[in-house]
Amino acid sequence: MASIARYDQLVRLMLVGDQTVGKTCLLCQYANHEFHDHHVTTLGVDFRVKIIEVEGKTIKMQIWDTAGQERFLAITKQYYTRAQGCILVFDISSRSSFESLAKWLLYVKMYAQKGTSVIIVGNKIDLAERRQVPRETAQQFADENGVSYFETCAKDLKTLEKPFYELCKQVVEFTEKSICPESNDTVSLGKEADSTKPESSPAQNKSKCC
Repeated sequence: MASIARYDQLVRLMLVGDQTVGKTCLLCQYANHEFHDHHVTTLGVDFRVKIIEVEGKTIKMQIWDTAGQERFLAITKQYYTRAQGCILVFDISSRSSFESLAKWLLYVKMYAQKGTSVIIVGNKIDLAERRQVPRETAQQFADENGVSYFETCAKDLKTLEKPFYELCKQVVEFTEKSICPESNDTVSLGKEADSTKPESSPAQNKSKCC
Protein backbone atom coordinates (compact mmCIF):
# COMPACT_ATOMS: atom_id res chain seq x y z
CA MET A 1 0.00 0.00 0.00
CA ALA A 2 1.35 3.42 -0.91
CA SER A 3 2.21 5.66 2.03
CA ILE A 4 0.05 8.71 2.67
CA ALA A 5 1.89 11.97 2.04
CA ARG A 6 2.17 14.07 5.18
CA TYR A 7 2.08 17.85 5.26
CA ASP A 8 1.87 20.60 7.85
CA GLN A 9 -0.53 22.94 6.10
CA LEU A 10 -2.87 23.06 3.13
CA VAL A 11 -2.70 26.26 1.07
CA ARG A 12 -5.34 27.07 -1.55
CA LEU A 13 -4.17 29.22 -4.46
CA MET A 14 -6.06 30.47 -7.49
CA LEU A 15 -4.94 31.50 -10.98
CA VAL A 16 -7.06 34.18 -12.65
CA GLY A 17 -6.73 36.23 -15.82
CA ASP A 18 -7.99 36.55 -19.37
CA GLN A 19 -8.33 33.59 -21.71
CA THR A 20 -5.11 32.51 -23.51
CA VAL A 21 -2.70 34.29 -21.13
CA GLY A 22 -1.21 30.89 -20.29
CA LYS A 23 -2.65 30.06 -16.86
CA THR A 24 -3.06 26.37 -17.63
CA CYS A 25 0.41 26.14 -19.14
CA LEU A 26 1.90 27.75 -16.03
CA LEU A 27 0.12 25.30 -13.79
CA CYS A 28 0.97 22.21 -15.83
CA GLN A 29 4.63 23.16 -15.94
CA TYR A 30 4.87 24.06 -12.26
CA ALA A 31 2.91 21.11 -10.88
CA ASN A 32 3.69 18.36 -13.42
CA HIS A 33 6.73 19.61 -15.37
CA GLU A 34 4.70 19.47 -18.59
CA PHE A 35 4.36 21.98 -21.39
CA HIS A 36 1.89 21.73 -24.26
CA ASP A 37 1.94 24.01 -27.30
CA HIS A 38 -1.71 23.44 -28.17
CA HIS A 39 -4.43 25.40 -26.42
CA VAL A 40 -7.41 23.78 -24.72
CA THR A 41 -9.88 26.09 -22.99
CA THR A 42 -10.42 25.48 -19.30
CA LEU A 43 -14.10 24.81 -18.66
CA GLY A 44 -14.98 26.26 -15.27
CA VAL A 45 -12.16 25.19 -12.93
CA ASP A 46 -9.31 22.68 -13.02
CA PHE A 47 -6.73 22.08 -10.29
CA ARG A 48 -3.35 20.57 -9.51
CA VAL A 49 -1.52 19.68 -6.29
CA LYS A 50 2.07 20.55 -5.43
CA ILE A 51 4.01 19.94 -2.21
CA ILE A 52 6.88 22.25 -1.27
CA GLU A 53 8.90 23.24 1.78
CA VAL A 54 8.36 26.74 3.19
CA GLU A 55 10.34 27.90 6.21
CA GLY A 56 10.72 24.39 7.55
CA LYS A 57 7.11 23.38 6.94
CA THR A 58 5.78 20.91 4.40
CA ILE A 59 3.07 22.74 2.47
CA LYS A 60 0.51 21.06 0.24
CA MET A 61 -0.76 23.51 -2.37
CA GLN A 62 -4.11 23.13 -4.09
CA ILE A 63 -3.80 25.37 -7.14
CA TRP A 64 -7.02 26.17 -8.96
CA ASP A 65 -6.92 27.12 -12.65
CA THR A 66 -9.98 29.17 -13.55
CA ALA A 67 -11.57 29.91 -16.91
CA GLY A 68 -10.96 33.40 -18.27
CA GLN A 69 -14.35 33.86 -19.92
CA GLU A 70 -16.98 35.95 -18.18
CA ARG A 71 -19.64 33.27 -18.69
CA PHE A 72 -17.87 31.09 -16.11
CA LEU A 73 -17.83 33.76 -13.39
CA ALA A 74 -20.81 32.22 -11.61
CA ILE A 75 -18.82 28.99 -11.29
CA THR A 76 -15.46 30.50 -10.39
CA LYS A 77 -16.86 33.05 -7.91
CA GLN A 78 -17.15 30.43 -5.18
CA TYR A 79 -13.44 29.71 -5.48
CA TYR A 80 -12.53 33.32 -4.70
CA THR A 81 -14.18 32.96 -1.30
CA ARG A 82 -12.06 29.92 -0.44
CA ALA A 83 -8.72 30.92 -1.95
CA GLN A 84 -5.97 32.07 0.40
CA GLY A 85 -3.86 33.46 -2.41
CA CYS A 86 -4.55 34.69 -5.95
CA ILE A 87 -2.18 34.93 -8.92
CA LEU A 88 -3.33 37.51 -11.47
CA VAL A 89 -1.85 36.51 -14.83
CA PHE A 90 -1.49 38.56 -18.00
CA ASP A 91 0.36 38.09 -21.29
CA ILE A 92 3.20 40.61 -21.79
CA SER A 93 2.50 40.48 -25.55
CA SER A 94 -1.17 41.43 -25.04
CA ARG A 95 -1.96 44.93 -23.85
CA SER A 96 -5.63 44.07 -23.42
CA SER A 97 -4.85 41.24 -20.98
CA PHE A 98 -2.82 43.70 -18.89
CA GLU A 99 -5.63 46.25 -18.91
CA SER A 100 -7.97 43.52 -17.64
CA LEU A 101 -5.93 43.21 -14.43
CA ALA A 102 -8.00 45.98 -12.84
CA LYS A 103 -11.12 43.86 -13.40
CA TRP A 104 -9.57 40.72 -11.93
CA LEU A 105 -8.25 42.66 -8.96
CA LEU A 106 -11.74 44.04 -8.39
CA TYR A 107 -13.15 40.50 -8.35
CA VAL A 108 -10.62 39.58 -5.67
CA LYS A 109 -11.70 42.54 -3.57
CA MET A 110 -15.38 41.72 -4.12
CA TYR A 111 -15.40 37.98 -3.57
CA ALA A 112 -12.24 36.93 -1.71
CA GLN A 113 -11.83 36.88 2.06
CA LYS A 114 -10.06 39.65 3.93
CA GLY A 115 -6.31 39.19 3.94
CA THR A 116 -6.18 37.14 0.74
CA SER A 117 -2.67 37.42 -0.69
CA VAL A 118 -2.26 38.57 -4.29
CA ILE A 119 0.63 38.68 -6.75
CA ILE A 120 0.75 39.67 -10.42
CA VAL A 121 2.51 37.57 -13.06
CA GLY A 122 3.46 38.76 -16.53
CA ASN A 123 3.66 35.57 -18.58
CA LYS A 124 5.22 34.66 -21.95
CA ILE A 125 8.52 36.50 -21.56
CA ASP A 126 9.83 34.24 -24.31
CA LEU A 127 7.84 36.52 -26.66
CA ALA A 128 10.00 39.52 -25.78
CA GLU A 129 10.10 40.75 -29.37
CA ARG A 130 6.30 41.06 -29.28
CA ARG A 131 6.11 42.68 -25.86
CA GLN A 132 3.32 45.25 -25.55
CA VAL A 133 3.58 45.85 -21.81
CA PRO A 134 6.91 47.25 -20.55
CA ARG A 135 8.10 45.68 -17.33
CA GLU A 136 8.20 49.13 -15.74
CA THR A 137 4.51 49.68 -16.53
CA ALA A 138 3.48 46.38 -14.97
CA GLN A 139 5.70 46.99 -11.95
CA GLN A 140 4.14 50.41 -11.43
CA PHE A 141 0.64 48.92 -11.50
CA ALA A 142 1.70 46.29 -8.96
CA ASP A 143 3.29 48.90 -6.69
CA GLU A 144 0.21 51.11 -6.83
CA ASN A 145 -1.90 48.15 -5.67
CA GLY A 146 0.53 46.94 -3.03
CA VAL A 147 1.33 43.58 -4.59
CA SER A 148 4.47 41.85 -5.85
CA TYR A 149 5.21 41.47 -9.57
CA PHE A 150 6.98 38.60 -11.36
CA GLU A 151 7.62 37.71 -14.99
CA THR A 152 7.49 34.10 -16.18
CA CYS A 153 7.68 31.72 -19.09
CA ALA A 154 5.63 28.52 -18.93
CA LYS A 155 8.39 26.77 -20.87
CA ASP A 156 10.92 27.49 -18.12
CA LEU A 157 10.20 25.94 -14.72
CA LYS A 158 12.84 28.06 -13.00
CA THR A 159 10.86 31.24 -13.69
CA LEU A 160 7.79 29.77 -11.97
CA GLU A 161 9.29 28.61 -8.70
CA LYS A 162 9.80 32.04 -7.11
CA PRO A 163 6.29 33.51 -7.61
CA PHE A 164 4.54 30.39 -6.34
CA TYR A 165 6.94 30.11 -3.40
CA GLU A 166 6.58 33.77 -2.44
CA LEU A 167 2.79 33.66 -2.56
CA CYS A 168 2.70 30.46 -0.55
CA LYS A 169 5.07 32.02 1.99
CA GLN A 170 2.77 35.03 2.38
CA VAL A 171 -0.16 32.71 3.08
CA VAL A 172 1.80 30.72 5.65
CA GLU A 173 2.99 33.87 7.41
CA PHE A 174 -0.51 35.32 7.53
CA THR A 175 -1.89 32.06 8.91
CA GLU A 176 0.67 32.16 11.69
CA LYS A 177 -0.16 35.79 12.50
CA SER A 178 -3.88 35.06 12.52
CA ILE A 179 -3.40 32.63 15.38
CA CYS A 180 -2.15 35.52 17.51
CA PRO A 181 -4.91 37.44 19.40
CA GLU A 182 -3.48 40.71 18.07
CA SER A 183 -4.01 39.76 14.41
CA ASN A 184 -5.02 42.58 12.05
CA ASP A 185 -8.37 42.50 10.19
CA THR A 186 -7.30 44.99 7.54
CA VAL A 187 -7.58 43.87 3.92
CA SER A 188 -4.02 43.60 2.63
CA LEU A 189 -3.46 42.41 -0.92
CA GLY A 190 -0.21 40.57 -1.44
CA LYS A 191 0.79 40.57 2.20
CA GLU A 192 -1.68 38.40 4.05
CA ALA A 193 -4.01 35.46 3.48
CA ASP A 194 -7.13 33.82 4.85
CA SER A 195 -6.55 31.52 7.82
CA THR A 196 -9.41 29.13 7.04
CA LYS A 197 -8.74 25.56 8.15
CA PRO A 198 -7.65 23.13 5.42
CA GLU A 199 -10.52 21.48 3.59
CA SER A 200 -11.01 19.58 0.39
CA SER A 201 -11.67 21.36 -2.90
CA PRO A 202 -15.20 21.43 -4.34
CA ALA A 203 -15.97 19.54 -7.50
CA GLN A 204 -14.12 20.74 -10.54
CA ASN A 205 -14.63 20.50 -14.29
CA LYS A 206 -11.22 19.29 -15.38
CA SER A 207 -9.60 19.98 -18.73
CA LYS A 208 -6.38 19.02 -20.41
CA CYS A 209 -3.30 21.16 -20.12
CA CYS A 210 -2.63 23.63 -22.88
